[in-house]
Formats: sequence, structure tokens, C-alpha cells
Amino acid sequence: MSTQTFTVTGMTCGHCVASVTEEVSEIAGVENVDIDLATGSVTITSTTPLEDDAVRAAVEEAGYTLA
Repeated sequence: MSTQTFTVTGMTCGHCVASVTEEVSEIAGVENVDIDLATGSVTITSTTPLEDDAVRAAVEEAGYTLA
């Protein structure tokens, strides 16, 4: 089990959180995504460590930026 935390910029509402959660959840091995809208903190629990590029691509697909 691996837990990683990233910062996403540009999220302003619950819909933003839902979009990022949906895209990140599609990465192979992801088991849980927890987002703190106020700080932009995205904590991902997965079966193995994730590549930063995979997380960045998912966040960008949702329309936001990985800081």
C-alpha cells in the first residue's frame, strides 16, 4: 500500500473535486482519493507508488494543474 500527496491548483468547488477524483481514480492501482479543496491537497492511496506523470496526466485531463 502506498500513500502519496500532491497539490492541484485551479479547483474552486465541489464539481472540481469530483472531476479530479474521477480522473485520478481511473489510474491503475488507485484505491482511494481524498481531496482538501481549501488547500488543493490530493492524497492518493494505491496498491503501488504512482508515477508523477500518470497523476499529472489525470489531473490535466480533468482540467487542472499539478503544482
